[in-house]
Amino acid sequence: MYAERTSRLVGAVVWRKGPVGEGGAAGAVLPDGCMDLLWDGERLLVAGPDTGPYLPEGLARCWAGVRFRPGTAPALLGVPAHELLDRRVELADLWPAARVRELCDRTAAADDPARALEEIALDRALAAGPPDPWLHRLVRRLDQGAPVAQAAAELGLGARTLHRRSLGAFGYGPKTLARILRLRRALALARAGVPYAETAIRAGYADQPHLAREVRRLTGVPLGELLGDR
Repeated sequence: MYAERTSRLVGAVVWRKGPVGEGGAAGAVLPDGCMDLLWDGERLLVAGPDTGPYLPEGLARCWAGVRFRPGTAPALLGVPAHELLDRRVELADLWPAARVRELCDRTAAADDPARALEEIALDRALAAGPPDPWLHRLVRRLDQGAPVAQAAAELGLGARTLHRRSLGAFGYGPKTLARILRLRRALALARAGVPYAETAIRAGYADQPHLAREVRRLTGVPLGELLGDR
């Protein structure tokens, strides 16, 4: 079972996920442009940005997490996003071990581990200060379907500068970010019952075959299979 709520940290989501069934395997995590702070019941981990489906190893288990707004996690975690691309790493590999042990003990003792994670994120955000405004502006324009070149011009950034900044903030360049945001739009439409052909056009694809190819490339499965034929 999966449940989420809006976080007190602007743009973030707090979530919980329980086992899918006795002995069951966890489902694939799809690219979404975000990074997460995770608790698996024993360890604090960081989920880096994904460029394809991530399949958790082992049996399904209970998780809690904070999913950060795209581009904001690196400033809070103190590591460029590209260093964590398609990776899950222990927080102790990024922060001082003694500090992480203290946070693990606190999270393990909490009645609500997800809220404990949220408190960690809020403390880090307070120390880091507000995110650079260009991050939200870029994500918003790309999510609206603006071409990368147009978004860069609106931000007053050259292509190389935007690419370099995007690697640090998102883990990949703005074109990959745009593809992932477009996938999110398409899946939201399709899950809402919008016909696939209409979903493709409204999400920004050339046509339904283009949508089908991109879904398979980014998720590893056909759209119908991904949605369970709705």
